[in-house]
Amino acid sequence: MDRGSSEIVLIAGNSHPDLAHKIASLLGVRVGNCSVYHSSNRETVVDIGESVRGRDVYIIQTGSKDINNSIMELLIMTYACKTSSARNIVGVIPYLPYSKQSKMRKRGCIVSKLLATMMSKAGLTHIITMDLHQKEIQGFFNFPVDNLRASPFLLQYIQESIPDYRNAVIVARNPGSAKKATSYAERLRLGIAVIHGEQKESESDEVDGRNSPPVVPSSRTMDVGLDLMPGQPCKKDCDGSRMVVPAAKEKPPINVVGDVGGRIAIMVDDLIDDVESFVAAAELLKERGAYKIYVLATHGILSSEAPRLIEDSAIDEVVVTNSIPHEVQKMQCHKIKTVDISILLAEAIRRIHNKESMSYLFRNVTLED
Repeated sequence: MDRGSSEIVLIAGNSHPDLAHKIASLLGVRVGNCSVYHSSNRETVVDIGESVRGRDVYIIQTGSKDINNSIMELLIMTYACKTSSARNIVGVIPYLPYSKQSKMRKRGCIVSKLLATMMSKAGLTHIITMDLHQKEIQGFFNFPVDNLRASPFLLQYIQESIPDYRNAVIVARNPGSAKKATSYAERLRLGIAVIHGEQKESESDEVDGRNSPPVVPSSRTMDVGLDLMPGQPCKKDCDGSRMVVPAAKEKPPINVVGDVGGRIAIMVDDLIDDVESFVAAAELLKERGAYKIYVLATHGILSSEAPRLIEDSAIDEVVVTNSIPHEVQKMQCHKIKTVDISILLAEAIRRIHNKESMSYLFRNVTLED
């Protein structure tokens, strides 16, 4: 560290100790003495074994398989530092938990906003994260959020580890990820293909309770018998008022828009969890003539039967960063490869601590990533 390394304290929970030690090694500091364990009744207990008064504390804790315990560990560590008079408390959270629940659902709630409020109340003053599922999540926080990008590391992997990558095409698994695929394709100077008509319902199509038209009382309006949707007659509600039933959405059969014949197909996304849709997309790409299929993602959650499904699929390689621990999954599936992004997180910590500009870390990275 360039400035006052004695003023920085780096502590970690139980979610990803290996990443914490890599970051500490790059920064030239040690991981602080902090014990996080569970009592007999499963309550989380935090014991910080050194003074943090007036110092800058960086808490390394990512989303993991045991996601709710990871959140409670982070909140309790943060509050322990706050009540011990730490000067600044920065959460280093490569994968922000509950980032997929960032939109309103019918009789649901925006869980990302709840988590942001809890982090603020606990005492966090800043967070460093990577490739948020939706960039708008940053607006839920009332303190600075640095949303780093893993794309330079994944682009470097493509250029150095995929033979004949010039004969590749970047594939968007659905129209929603077309922007990210376009960004990769432009920087690699490659073509793009989009898989259209995916059977799985996208997030934008889920019912959120706001699609039904309001019921208009018939007593104050003139009934002209117009159908707002062609071929969809108006129906009478039980109180005699008229309402319009919108036409049901029908997705076309799954298809590939673009030429992948005789090419290497590279699917890109921000996270990979349930892999059924990736496996189905890989089968389709194989049918269309792609001779090698890669999947690149920042966060490899790889839940449940994901390693087995990948092993038995047409996918040749799945490349993810070490933002989430996945050593067990790698032992179950030899196709999973890891890209180390600890140097990016370490540099972000160093720049924040030394009050340097963060813009260098976003150089040559487009907003679509």
